[in-house]
Amino acid sequence: MTIASTMTFHPRPEPGQPTPWNFPAPTRSALANGLTVLRCDRPGQALVAAELVLDVPLAAEPREQEGVSTILARAFSEGTESLTAEEFAGELERAGATLDAHADHTVLRLSLEVPASRLERGLALMADAVRAPAFPEHEIERLVANRLDEIVHEQANPARRAALAFYSELFDQSDRLSRPRSGSAETVEAIDRAAVTAFYAAHVRPATATLVVVGDFSEVDFDAVLAATVGRWTGTPGTHVPAAPVRGNDTGRVVIVDRPGSVQTQLLIGRVGPDRHDPAWAAQILGTYCLGGTLTSRLDKVLREEKGYTYGVRAFAQPLRSGADGQGRALLAISGSVDTESTAPALADTWTILRTLAAEGLTDEERDIAVQNLVGVAPLRYETASAVCATLADQVEQELPDNYQADVYRQLAETSTAAATDAVVAAFPPDRLVAVLVGDASVIEAPLKDLGIGEVTVVSA
Repeated sequence: MTIASTMTFHPRPEPGQPTPWNFPAPTRSALANGLTVLRCDRPGQALVAAELVLDVPLAAEPREQEGVSTILARAFSEGTESLTAEEFAGELERAGATLDAHADHTVLRLSLEVPASRLERGLALMADAVRAPAFPEHEIERLVANRLDEIVHEQANPARRAALAFYSELFDQSDRLSRPRSGSAETVEAIDRAAVTAFYAAHVRPATATLVVVGDFSEVDFDAVLAATVGRWTGTPGTHVPAAPVRGNDTGRVVIVDRPGSVQTQLLIGRVGPDRHDPAWAAQILGTYCLGGTLTSRLDKVLREEKGYTYGVRAFAQPLRSGADGQGRALLAISGSVDTESTAPALADTWTILRTLAAEGLTDEERDIAVQNLVGVAPLRYETASAVCATLADQVEQELPDNYQADVYRQLAETSTAAATDAVVAAFPPDRLVAVLVGDASVIEAPLKDLGIGEVTVVSA
């Protein structure tokens, strides 16, 4: 006997409407000690991220002790009045926390990650690090020695050497931007415990600092935690000193940092241009991404895919000193490396790409791909509390409004192909680019002079 079977087909599921996404908005408050607090609730983020932004610009460093900001930042993890360096590290480990710090052009930042269940302990350790640091003499000496070792390695690293030469070439020697961010060997050698202590006393205070905290606080009495930790930090009153205006000499020229025998040439080509306070920033970011933001950008299509000069070349815009007064600027640059024999052809093709871009503009397809890559993946980029926290801290550092990042994504989505073209063409004019090349001058100097893209000079490495 045959038994007939039947199969029931269910309707195919229909896709729903995508959930609207906006960059998380923080709430702003202030503690009695003057500390500004930005809180951003992120349900489900059990690992809390916090960044303490201190108003300690590199320009405040004594000229003969440049690098003291970096030594100070690193010394915050080397013990407090009640804990040795080893005990402090042990307490961080028991709290499941990590604490890092670094000095930037306009601020000094401490970054903390800690489970929400141990937030009070983590913030207490961060607070103790800045309100009652020990600065043990032997630890300061060790940090200075480590920094001196780093300088030797930086001089041997082509990418780092290109950056040092580029900043020195682009900015006037009186500008702190022209000199190594973490100090030179000569200035770092002059740093001791007295220098670190004096610099700390002069610049670190809650009244000019901002704490950004991002995570899930549903099981935390947030205000009580703040009062018991950073709320105990006291200090003298202070006022924010605006950053100095940024000026760069973008007269078109080529500087070769000679490295005899080098089989590759490191490239850093650029100038200064609009920063995030400029209305053209979103269009500039979009256009720059089309030029060199990914493997499918114009630079990579020619220099990597068609010519095989390089493993990759990138174009980017990086804020330098930014402030609400609008006098800040960003570094607009193209960076990568090519084999030595291809140096001149690679630069010639780069200038051709830029001139073609100015003559013909971007395509709608390029613009659409860039928008999708920059805006469409934003929810993934900001899945973690630390990513959100770092961006909010960037906004604090650059004196931007709390809704800035959300507004930028809206602007990117609305930017037309023509606007992106105009912005990137204005950002990278071929006749106003400074090119710093770290490579073998005996091989690349003559062909570069034949290109006619600017005066060529050679400096020793």
